[in-house]
Amino acid sequence: MAVIQDIPLTTIAGGDAKLGDYAGKVLLIVNVASKCGLTPQYEALETAYEKYRDQGFEVLGFPANNFGAQEPGSDDEIAQFCEINFGVTFPMFSKISVNGADRHPLYQGLIDAAPTAQSSDPAFEEKLAGYGIKRENPSDVMWNFEKFLIARDGSVAGRFTPETTPDGPELSAAIAQELAR
Repeated sequence: MAVIQDIPLTTIAGGDAKLGDYAGKVLLIVNVASKCGLTPQYEALETAYEKYRDQGFEVLGFPANNFGAQEPGSDDEIAQFCEINFGVTFPMFSKISVNGADRHPLYQGLIDAAPTAQSSDPAFEEKLAGYGIKRENPSDVMWNFEKFLIARDGSVAGRFTPETTPDGPELSAAIAQELAR
């Protein structure tokens, strides 16, 4: 398994990238979707990015269509949606898979490093189950907008469930703590 910083990525505009391009920064990696009930989190992600980017913070959005086909668009359509509806300026990447047999190596590395997520609402997974949505494995990404916090040294500093908002107390405190290191 490659170090997550060296895994090849593709930007939403089609360019080559890797997490190593953000070496020394605190990263918040989020699997995003444009047709999800949690899509308004884009606004809080952009706000966090603007608030902390001068301190060495980056939000990295990874569109994924794994959950209820809630990210059906092309990369161009997704980029346009994010810009028009939420004024997204943080880096976005090409659509990937975060679960299943075709899980992107980045997400495999993130999950291996942090197999469980911290939740601000333990009932969230029960709510999903009420809709017939259940993870195949307990370490799988639960839903759209799950978040991985990466420390300046490239290690995974935390994993947060989808309902944990970027401006919520748990994640805000974790971001501030990593930026202070």
